[in-house]
Amino acid sequence: MMLIAAGWISFLLLAGGLALNNTVTGIVTRNFDEGLSYVLTGMIGSAEIGADGEVFFIRPLGDQRFMEPNSGLYWQIRAKGHEDFPSRSLWDRSLDVPAGHFDAEPHVYDSDQFAGEPLRVLERSIILPGSNTQWMFTVAASRKDLNDQIKMIRSILVYSFVALGFGLMLMSGMQTWYGLFPLRHVRRAIQKLRTTGASRVNDPLPREVEPLVNELNALLAHTERQAEEARTHAGNLAHALKTPLTVVMNAATAKAPDLADTVIREAAVMRRQVDHHLARARAVGRRAVGMSRAEVWPSLEAVLRAVERLYTQARLDLDGPRDIVVAIEKQDLEEILGNLIENAAKYGGGSVFVTVDTTKEAQFCEIWIEDDGMGIPEAERIRIFDRGARLDTGKPGTGLGLAIVRDVVEIYGGTVHLDESEDLGGLLVKLRLPRIPS
Repeated sequence: MMLIAAGWISFLLLAGGLALNNTVTGIVTRNFDEGLSYVLTGMIGSAEIGADGEVFFIRPLGDQRFMEPNSGLYWQIRAKGHEDFPSRSLWDRSLDVPAGHFDAEPHVYDSDQFAGEPLRVLERSIILPGSNTQWMFTVAASRKDLNDQIKMIRSILVYSFVALGFGLMLMSGMQTWYGLFPLRHVRRAIQKLRTTGASRVNDPLPREVEPLVNELNALLAHTERQAEEARTHAGNLAHALKTPLTVVMNAATAKAPDLADTVIREAAVMRRQVDHHLARARAVGRRAVGMSRAEVWPSLEAVLRAVERLYTQARLDLDGPRDIVVAIEKQDLEEILGNLIENAAKYGGGSVFVTVDTTKEAQFCEIWIEDDGMGIPEAERIRIFDRGARLDTGKPGTGLGLAIVRDVVEIYGGTVHLDESEDLGGLLVKLRLPRIPS
């Protein structure tokens, strides 16, 4: 920030200084030229043609410097075929005026014809009354005074703008230091957070950094929640594997005759538990990556095609808008829908009806999955989500499907609720997922 400010200050001061220098120099030069123009006008007003055809002044010019040799102020009148009429200040020199042109208006220019004495020259061509001769009236003045004035003005401008630039850069540096000073409070607060083991930044901080601190606390809360979820997953998995491993160890120690069957049975239990916790871990990992999104209708169609191949006797219907997008990974959405629709086809009476977006809410999308089966008693609708819970043990299953559905849905901020279907009479599953606006 300080380098950028210094660059802009330098650029603007340089551009402004050059513009101001050109303006002031132009004003001083014009004033100098106006002084020469007054002298030239006086010369023309005082000039007459004598009886011999030569020009002369009827009254002398007022500036005494014209009478002093090499004074720095000169005049000269020249015409073709006539002798030059110079001021005494020229002494033995003459002004070299280009011939062969006619200047109806005053013409000013710089000249170096005198060694060591740059001149500012003003000339004009005049035809005096009583003569057809073209007379060139010329006034010249040394540029020493003009150059000294310009040099003094430039020196003042340079010193002033340099001082102004250093002052502005100093103020910019102080402003930057003062403006970023609240971040030092944040640094100290984070250092205290790291050294004391606190979980939040609770120190009173300047208002300017409150949004930053709020986001930092939200990030810490998110990280803490993820760490807690990871610890919970690890503990649940360890607890779930402990019993099967104990059974296998006991059977192996006792050299039980059904050891092989025991190992296979308990290994299957452990594999189901591992699959369950891996599904939760994948959902947590995908949620942490960023904004997840999945189109509901294509996922439902893919699941329905798969379920129709497994349960050919089931009739599956789908209804609702086709442009709904939810904040969940497509793979997790299809796993959730697959578990719920497969359960409806497996345990229902043959009809499954899926309705999308029944609530029309802006923040959430609700999907209803209904069947015409026996349903689930109200007292069992909460217990059925526990790991391993099954109401119908006559059909194959692990009892982990609804548990996985509940865990994954809650990870994404949604809910799943069981009710009774008014239209089909069986079970109604209300799946509520966060929606992404169109």
